[in-house]
Amino acid sequence: MARLARLTLAGQVHLVMLRGNNRQPVVRDDADRQVLLDMLAEQALRHRVAMHAYVLTDNQVQLLLTPESAEGVPKMMQAVGRSYVRYFNTRHGRSGTLWEGRYRSTLIQPERHLLGCMTCMDLEPVRERLVDEPASFAWSSHRHHIGQLHDKRVSTHPLYWRLGNTPFAREAAYAELVRAGLAAPQIEAMARAVWHGWPLGDAAFVASLQQQTDRRLTPAKAGRPAKTSSSTSVS
Repeated sequence: MARLARLTLAGQVHLVMLRGNNRQPVVRDDADRQVLLDMLAEQALRHRVAMHAYVLTDNQVQLLLTPESAEGVPKMMQAVGRSYVRYFNTRHGRSGTLWEGRYRSTLIQPERHLLGCMTCMDLEPVRERLVDEPASFAWSSHRHHIGQLHDKRVSTHPLYWRLGNTPFAREAAYAELVRAGLAAPQIEAMARAVWHGWPLGDAAFVASLQQQTDRRLTPAKAGRPAKTSSSTSVS
């Protein structure tokens, strides 16, 4: 079955994942991490894409992005993917593919899932046993959102501002969300959505997106289409 085209719409929040081929590392040291993050920030600015959150582990990148145009995210990710592979192969004396095919992405309903996706991303280094707590990981936007540093790469989403009336209140509220964590079904739903490209939101949200695209937004029912009956005259 042919793979569905990625869904990209202006002004919508996109959950994006780019993974190493066969889950192999895409970074080998902090120099690689810095170059990759700088490339992401540069291309986001060039293609007018707001980067709300990010996490970079050894073998994958996860991003929350809002583009000003439908072409913003594809152009950004294509530029980063190609440029980083050239850099990585040259620096490490290798050749061939680095990424596991094309990047994966989906649209999320911010009111229901943005903070949950941010939390899930912040906890990824803990799930991968890279650190004991998110604040110990230097390569995500978590410390920006809890007020430990200012990350100029991050374009804070309006829903984050609603967490409190002061910076301290917002930072404390967000830190508490991350401490509370997510239930396994929530994490699995996000993973399925980004992997298969189905929008993550309620029925009304999906219906509103469907009005903006001809691309199918929900999985097809299993099995063959039902046959229609027809009358036949016999003489």
